[in-house]
Amino acid sequence: MSYIDTREGRLAIRQFIRAAMKVPLLERDEEQALARRWRDKRDVRALHKLVEPHMRLVISIATRYRAYGLPQADLVQEGNVGLMQAAERFDPDREVRFSTYAGWWIRSAIQEYVLRNWSIVRTGTTAAQKALFFNLRRLQARIERAGVSSSTPAATAEIARQLRVPTRDVDIMRERLAATDRSLNAPLADEAAAEWQDVLPDEGPGPEDIVRARHDRATRSRWIESALAQLSPREQTIVRERRLSESTRTLESLGNSLGISKERVRQIEQEALNKLRDAILRQAGDLEAVTD
Repeated sequence: MSYIDTREGRLAIRQFIRAAMKVPLLERDEEQALARRWRDKRDVRALHKLVEPHMRLVISIATRYRAYGLPQADLVQEGNVGLMQAAERFDPDREVRFSTYAGWWIRSAIQEYVLRNWSIVRTGTTAAQKALFFNLRRLQARIERAGVSSSTPAATAEIARQLRVPTRDVDIMRERLAATDRSLNAPLADEAAAEWQDVLPDEGPGPEDIVRARHDRATRSRWIESALAQLSPREQTIVRERRLSESTRTLESLGNSLGISKERVRQIEQEALNKLRDAILRQAGDLEAVTD
């Protein structure tokens, strides 16, 4: 159990939130003066005075993401990281309040944390998927309030249109949000010996398929070797180097080795392949005759 899950940890979080809410807000002129002192003189005290009144903004934004099941303390901590990033990049000479600018950084930091930790499977790898992840529930709730099921094809198409994603992505994300991560080693039931991994279907080939494939490979290899034995040494060399080797040699290279032109190598190769085909077909025909 982590500290934040203990009674003392939860009490500390509540105390932190109450203290943050009591810090008075800054006037515009004071905010700009503090931001300039931090930007120009790296005055750490000015930095603290600038960000402390905005802790309530961090808490407010972090509260909106509690539905994803992550500890509020962690959300606030990530929001504070975004707040510090905003303070580092804030330009007091622009006509923008620090709270407006910082809100984007805080929200971005918290969203990245949620995406990293909500599931062991990475979610929201693109901007469109990220928007879908954080807006799907809100749009579904809006549709449900209108008395319409959010899972209908029409509702799905409307969500996809608003978020500019394919309808298939909406269906996949809906399934992802409805499910939770589950350990394969978790028991099927309380005090049960069987685990979830014990009931997973094996999508690989069955024993009969494995034996059949092994038999077919052995038969093909035997046929090919028997057919190759009917070729001349030069034909065998060309076929092995051109068709049965991992690193295929060129016609010109083989021609230089055998003392013939590359066109002659091509002709011999084609003749040898025809002989191989005929020999293999004869063996296959003999096998069918025996089977019948």
